Amino acid sequence: MNNVPLGALAGLMLGCGMLLIVSALRRRHPTLGERLAPYVHERPATSGLLGARVPDADGRTISAVLLSAVGSTGRLFEGLGSSAESVRRRLLRAGGALTYEELRLQQLLWAAGAFGATVGAGLLISMVRHVSAPLLMVAALTSLVGGAACRDWWLSREVERRRRRIEAQLPDVVELLALVVGAGQGPVAAIERVVDLGRGELVDELALTLADVRSGTVLTTALARLENRVDSLHVTRLSEAIAVALERGTPLADVMRAQAADAREASRRALMEEGGRREIAQMVPVVFLVLPITVVFALFPGLFVLRLGL
Repeated sequence: MNNVPLGALAGLMLGCGMLLIVSALRRRHPTLGERLAPYVHERPATSGLLGARVPDADGRTISAVLLSAVGSTGRLFEGLGSSAESVRRRLLRAGGALTYEELRLQQLLWAAGAFGATVGAGLLISMVRHVSAPLLMVAALTSLVGGAACRDWWLSREVERRRRRIEAQLPDVVELLALVVGAGQGPVAAIERVVDLGRGELVDELALTLADVRSGTVLTTALARLENRVDSLHVTRLSEAIAVALERGTPLADVMRAQAADAREASRRALMEEGGRREIAQMVPVVFLVLPITVVFALFPGLFVLRLGL
C-alpha cells in the first residue's frame, strides 16, 4: 500500500491546523483601537453621510479577513526580496489599479494555487508510480515561493508594458502640446486641451497632473510627480524641459517643437532597434511561407509540361 498520498494529506492538514492556531493566537491580542474604545466618547453623526460604520471584528467580511492575513504574510514576501517600497512604487507606475494589500493578497493566492497544484499533481502521480515524499514537499515549497515570485514578476512586466505604451503615445502628445502652445496658450491650457482631446495612458497621467495643478500645486512640482509615476527617460526630458523653460523664461513654443522632434526621432530609433532584435523572427514568415510559395510557382509550370510530355 502506498502511504505517500496519506502522508502528504496529513502534512497538509497539519499545516492548515498550525495556521489556524497561529491566527487564533493573534486574534486574542486586542488592537490599539479596541484598547482605546472604552475611553473614547463617540459623538453622534451630524450628517446622514457620516452614518456608515466600519464593520468590527465580529462582523467583518471575508475580504477583510483575507486582507488582515496579508499583513502577516507581507513580511515573508519582503524577506524574499519584494520590499514594500518597491511594490508600492511599481503599483504607482502600473496605474494604481491595485493597492499594496490587494497585491499581497494576490501573491498569497498565487502561492497557494501553485502549492495546491503541485501537491495535487504529486498525489495523482503517486497513484500510478512511487513518489518520494521529501521530493514532493520540496517541489511543493518551491512552487509556493515560485507562485509569489511570479506575481511579483508579472507586476514588473505590467509596469514595463505600460511604460512602452506611454512612450509610444509621447510623440503625438508632444506635437499636440507644441501646436497648442504655438497658438498662444499657456502650458496648463495646453495640457487641458490634450486631456480633453486625447485618450490613452499618457493622457491619463496628464489628467492627474492637471488635477494637481488645479488643486494648487505648482506646475513644476506636478511635472516632477509625473516623472515619478511614469519612470520614463523621455517623459523626464519633456517635464524637465518645460520646467527649465518656465524658470528661465525661454519661449515655450520652441522648446515644445524641439521636444516633439526629439520624441519622433527617439520613436524611430526604438523601432529600428526593435526590428534589429527581432531580425530572426522576421525571417520566419519569409523562409517558411514566402519562399515555399515562390518555389512552387517556379517549379509547377515545368512539372506540368513534363507531365503532359509523358
